[in-house]
Amino acid sequence: PGGGSRGLDPGAAPYGNFPNYSRFHPPEGRVRLVPPGLLQTLFPEGPRPLLALDVGCNSGELSLALYRHLLGLREGDSRPDPEAAGKQLNLLCCDIDPELIQRARQSSPFPESVSFVPLDIMDPGSRDPFLSSHLERFGRSRFDLISCLSVTMWIHLRHGDGGLWEFLAFLASLGSVLLLEPQPWKCYRAAARRLRRAGRTDFEHFRSLSIR
Repeated sequence: PGGGSRGLDPGAAPYGNFPNYSRFHPPEGRVRLVPPGLLQTLFPEGPRPLLALDVGCNSGELSLALYRHLLGLREGDSRPDPEAAGKQLNLLCCDIDPELIQRARQSSPFPESVSFVPLDIMDPGSRDPFLSSHLERFGRSRFDLISCLSVTMWIHLRHGDGGLWEFLAFLASLGSVLLLEPQPWKCYRAAARRLRRAGRTDFEHFRSLSIR
């Protein structure tokens, strides 16, 4: 299911599962766009722990940066900032590429509260029972927060306009708050160019997409 990210121009991985993504999109600059104290604002009387899902986590650098940011942690810290006092966060991170997930697991400093699993979020047969089982462990039916950061383009390119709507509707049904970082159309064109340069077939839906 990894889509063959190895041996290619890293930017040409057809699922967006290219290695070393964080080198050219540093996580720190991206999470700074998320307001500090967001958990306290959204869930002042929320359940403990708060449950979050990060879809399309790649090798985990951005997921960990987001986790630290939400809890007010600095690099190397293990206790939350007073602004997030009383908030516990369990973050489940998934990606279609098992090799990237393995890298994420090996580098995570929070194995008790941040977990990484290989999962195709567009495959109901595997995602539904797994996510249901995860929620049931905490006696919950929904996630409090779902993050989807620079992932929608890849869903859109591989599953078309209908697939994008289905994906967003599924996330909306699964969580209370959706934190979304979409890609602009220029990124679609760049992804298609990289794929052609790598000698691979164009994205099936690229020329028929109407949602821009």
